[in-house]
Formats: sequence, C-alpha cells, structure tokens
Amino acid sequence: MTAGPAPAPAAPDLTVTGLTVAFSSNGYVVRPIDGLSFRVGDGELAVLLGPSGCGKTTLLSCLAGLLTPTAGSVDLGGVEVTSLRAGALNAYRSRTVGIVFQSFNLIPSLSARGNVMVPLRLAGIGRSQARARAEALLSAVNLMDRSGHRPQELSGGQQQRVAIARALAHDPPLVLADEPTAHLDYVQVEGVLRLIRSLASPGRTVVVATHDDRLAELADRVVELQPSGRATATGPVRVTLGAGEVLFEQGDPSDLVYVVESGRLEVFLQTGDGRRERIVVVPAGGYVGELGPLLKLRRSASVAALEPTVLTGYDVAEFRHRFPGTSPGGRAAGGASAAPS
Repeated sequence: MTAGPAPAPAAPDLTVTGLTVAFSSNGYVVRPIDGLSFRVGDGELAVLLGPSGCGKTTLLSCLAGLLTPTAGSVDLGGVEVTSLRAGALNAYRSRTVGIVFQSFNLIPSLSARGNVMVPLRLAGIGRSQARARAEALLSAVNLMDRSGHRPQELSGGQQQRVAIARALAHDPPLVLADEPTAHLDYVQVEGVLRLIRSLASPGRTVVVATHDDRLAELADRVVELQPSGRATATGPVRVTLGAGEVLFEQGDPSDLVYVVESGRLEVFLQTGDGRRERIVVVPAGGYVGELGPLLKLRRSASVAALEPTVLTGYDVAEFRHRFPGTSPGGRAAGGASAAPS
C-alpha cells in the first residue's frame, strides 16, 4: 500500500485497462462502465464522446482519483492511479490532475483572481506568489482585464476561462474537463474550444467528456462511450443458446433487438445481494431488447435462456421494417409481450 507522496509521472501517457464500475442503485446492480480500455499519448487531446448517462462523468472521476473502480486500472506516466492510497492519492488529486467542472464551481464571493488563487493558497503558497501565478494564468486565458470581477459579473464563457485557469494552477500533467461547452452560447463556444485545444501539448494530456461532437474535430483521439453494437453484420444475426446461457447482462452495451424463434427467455434484474428478480418470461414469437439500442442506453436487465432457444437479432431499423406494428413497451409479433430491456 502506497502511503507517501505520489511520484511524478515521467510522461503523461494515460492508459486505461479493463475499467469496470459497478454499484447498487435501488437494490439493483448498475455498471455504467464495463471493461473499458483505451490509451491517450503525451500531449494529446482525447474526447470522451457520448450521450448523457453513458458513463462519461463516472470515467472522469476514476481518472481523477475521486472514484475507485470495481475492476481494471488507470495508469498515468507509469503511476498506477488505482493503487494509490492515503497521502499519495491526495497528492495525485491536488497536484497531478486539474479539473474543469461542468458548472464552473467558482466561489461567488471571490474575484476571478481570487478563485484561481484558492488551490495555490490551500497548497501553502504565499499570497504574493499565488497572486502572481493567478494573474499569469488569467493573462494566458485572455482574462486579465476581468481579474477583479466576481463570477456573477462575468459571462458564461469568461467563467469557464476562470475555471480553466484554476485547473492549471499547479501546472498539472493531466487536465480533465466535464462538458466544458454545456452552458455556453455559440459565440462563447469557439473561444473555449480553441483554448482547450491549446492546453494539450508535450508534458500535458487533456481529456474532455462531452456530447458536443464539435470537439471531436479538434481531438487527437476520440473514445466513443455511446453503447455500440457487438455485431457488425449488416443482416440479421442468428443466435442459439443452451438452457441457462446468458444473451446479455444488465449494464451491457445495447446492440440488437432479439426475436425468439423457438424456446423461452427469462428477463431478470440482478440485485445488489446477488439474487435474480424475474421481470417476465418471453416465449417464441416475443422479442427482447428494443429500448436499449433505440434510446442508446445500456441494457436495463439481464436475459438468459430457460431452455434451448433460437433467436434472430436485428438492428433497430431492420426490426421496425420487419415488424412495423411494434412499439417500445408494446406487443411483439405473435402477441407476446416485449421485454423492457
């Protein structure tokens, strides 16, 4: 167990391997991140792209050392973040990572300069030195002329620039930004996008979580967190399951809608204490899994075969074409109930 200060990364290459986050929500198991792996090189801008609820903020929390994953690892420049404890973890959070929050999180009673000075003063840096550093950072983000203004006197774009300057207070090798353009109008967005792009340079890696695909055009690397299909075939996919075999699990990425050709499926929730809570049994002629790929959500339940079962998997467009009378939560072909997953 590491107890001392976190060693400084030799170079901020970021490697995420097999990362999984699972937790209990209202008594059921939820996995917003499941087996995720990717790498971002030193000086690169990486964009975590995907809709709300796909695990972007959860992933940023793991990279920042604010959340311990269930499994997998986060490595920054040879330092395994997920193994740090106590003082080493605190040092990593405060000195190695700079965070730009979605809602700015500025202190209303302090000026722009004062907000940037906060992390420096908390680290024990003297007032005059902290002030000089804060003013240099505000100048770097083209906001020195507003340094004496409080947040309520600044536009959304200006507040975001203050937040970025604050994140750079300790010159961290890793900068994380959560939806940095979410509260900005189109005029303000351009300046913030250019600024974020400029932050990524040798010695500093930048990771941005966003649903704004404009950022993808500026990125060196895009990590797509929107649930994607496991099957790449353009036509229907035939699946044969033995009794007890699992088709998909709660929290898995959604891909296809499955029509039961023969046999029976059990749709169930996995509870926090390991039990199965049955939702419905789907017989031949029924279908499962429409809402997930339709709404780009992860699977909300698990599905397993109760007996030898044959299924055909369709993408949403093909399913709707073949079965035009179906609707989310409606009735499947042959009158069997559709399952909520």
